[in-house]
Amino acid sequence: MWCQRLAWLLRGQCGSTGRRWPWLPRDARPVLAAPVRCHPTAPVSPGCAWQLHQDHLELRYGSTVMRLDFVWLRDHCRSASCYNAKTSQRSLDTASVDLAIRPQAVRVDETTLFLTWPDGHVTRYGLEWLARNSYEGQKQQVMHPRILWNAEIYRQAQVPSVDCRSFLETDEGLKEFLQNFLLYGIAFVENVTPTKEDTEILAERISIIRETIYGRMWYFTSDFSRGDTAYTKLALDRHTDTTYFQEPCGIQVFHCLKHEGTGGRTLLVDGFHAAEQVLRQAPEHFELLAKVPLKHEYVENVGGCHNHMIGVGPVLNVYPWNNELYLIRYNNYDRAVINTVPHDVVRRWYRAHRALTAELRRPDNELWVKLKPGKALFVDNWRVLHGREAFTGYRQLCGCYLTRDDVLNTARLLGLQA
Repeated sequence: MWCQRLAWLLRGQCGSTGRRWPWLPRDARPVLAAPVRCHPTAPVSPGCAWQLHQDHLELRYGSTVMRLDFVWLRDHCRSASCYNAKTSQRSLDTASVDLAIRPQAVRVDETTLFLTWPDGHVTRYGLEWLARNSYEGQKQQVMHPRILWNAEIYRQAQVPSVDCRSFLETDEGLKEFLQNFLLYGIAFVENVTPTKEDTEILAERISIIRETIYGRMWYFTSDFSRGDTAYTKLALDRHTDTTYFQEPCGIQVFHCLKHEGTGGRTLLVDGFHAAEQVLRQAPEHFELLAKVPLKHEYVENVGGCHNHMIGVGPVLNVYPWNNELYLIRYNNYDRAVINTVPHDVVRRWYRAHRALTAELRRPDNELWVKLKPGKALFVDNWRVLHGREAFTGYRQLCGCYLTRDDVLNTARLLGLQA
């Protein structure tokens, strides 16, 4: 797509503007708030058109219509004096930009937008860059590509586990693992030596280990050494962990070191898949679950462990510009007293919660996995709920929490979208 060269001056009267916006209804076509003079050298390309308004530039590039505020355009200048390309950091003092700033001249060629400011400074933007980074461009994109799944979809995908040596020693193995993890929210590593020390080495391959009230690396047995139902032999319903943290832990690692008994299968449910079904069937429920803040609480007074933690947030967390779900905070064990919701909303919230719970408990959404020594499981705690069936005998797991930022950083360095 090509843009013909145009020159716009802010001193004078432009001709009819309607012809420059043929894709808009006549009553929706923009009207200039300030007189300008235009000097088209050729008919405007159907793939690109632009229009100056009082406080912003409206630019159509391909199928994207962008509305770019003049302050935004000045603040994001990538010239050497405004942006340090070596450090990828802004040099311009945003607070110094005049909020009433307007360009003195605007020019567009086939690939680039040029803006000349009142002090003579020239800003250049690639049109492709603007299409990607404008609000309108971001609204059309997803931050994290995913494959939503139920049990049958996941089984049919036949997602392979990654061998421990390949995971630890090659970028190819690590990249394959991370791609699986990003797409499905779970991933497995096989042939891991069943010790806490080897599991720790595995975890550190992709992230800094996040130390919490449970320590850095933990052993997990049914000795009720902590004030949590997980430290028993009882079944655990599907849930996400650390909902009582202000920022729940991003990734959880499980490795079964020993089990001398029966039962104890691990339950995995794609929370985003369930939420998507709610959005399709009852969008008002999805919206309520994404807006109403709740408290989750952890109170512990067992042995030498004394903790009282509270985390606040909605069950569903979405990016406001594209409504993309990025975190589910679901744990019926740890949900505190609902005292952040007015009485006229409470019943509607319960209906919405019941709709989501029904989806999460659908048998066809349940993936059951028997964890065995040597097979480590990584779970996206912001997306995938986990649970456990009751068991007998002695069962020992080890694991840890990972910092989400570091996992995503590792993925990006390997060329993955994360």
